[in-house]
Amino acid sequence: MDWENIWSNLAQWGIEFLTAWGIKLLIAIGLFILGVKLIGLFGKWMKNSQKLHRLDDSLRSFLRSFGTIVLYALLIITVASILGIPATSFITILASCGVAVGLALQGALSNFAGGLMILFFKPFKVGDFIEASGESGTVVEISVVYTEILTPDNKRITIPNGTLTNSVIENYSAEELRRVDMTFTTAYSCDINTVKKIIIGVVDKHPLALKKPEPFVRVSEHSDSALTYALRVWCKNEDYWDLYFDLMESVKEAFDKNGVEIPYPQMDVHVTND
Repeated sequence: MDWENIWSNLAQWGIEFLTAWGIKLLIAIGLFILGVKLIGLFGKWMKNSQKLHRLDDSLRSFLRSFGTIVLYALLIITVASILGIPATSFITILASCGVAVGLALQGALSNFAGGLMILFFKPFKVGDFIEASGESGTVVEISVVYTEILTPDNKRITIPNGTLTNSVIENYSAEELRRVDMTFTTAYSCDINTVKKIIIGVVDKHPLALKKPEPFVRVSEHSDSALTYALRVWCKNEDYWDLYFDLMESVKEAFDKNGVEIPYPQMDVHVTND
């Protein structure tokens, strides 16, 4: 056996292989690294471009996420073509695996469809305060498959879009005005008209309480140990919590000043001796 010829042939084959495939591999790796960086720059441009600020924040967020996925798919197909895998064959393989991939990614496809529904029907947008799926917070991003909200205590929560579109969504930012609903209790001995005048007086003095629609105060319940008064007062959406807490404190102070008793639950126990 001529080992010298065998090694010579192997060396020649190795050189030809490295020459043919090595260059392709280096080009493919270089293109992939460059592509990843360019896609990252594209995402930053979509986020910070002043020209795109004319678009709705929700639409811009969705387009950035969708565009990134499309560019990554094109990059992978291009790199595969450089390595000698025909693009048509690559696409055919993906198509033939479509059913299996579709079954495996049912949740992702559902979330993608949910993202499209959110984009077109606009139940909320970036910046709105919503409550859905047991979570509440301000919407900070709407991507292709999920929505991110920031809670009042600064927690970032990710909710799949499919879950959102199949649940009840409360959008607290959709309207310019919002109604503050409050209840107060007083003893049965307190005069009803006097209590109503005190509550209305506090509301009228507050600068954030709107005069129209007109504030409403009426007795709403005869509970076991107290009369319950319902207060309905309107304000601008952004003033809701300031008005709520201010009225809660001011009404208590007004009750104390005017001698209005706020009762607490009591129980009379009668002991008999047999």
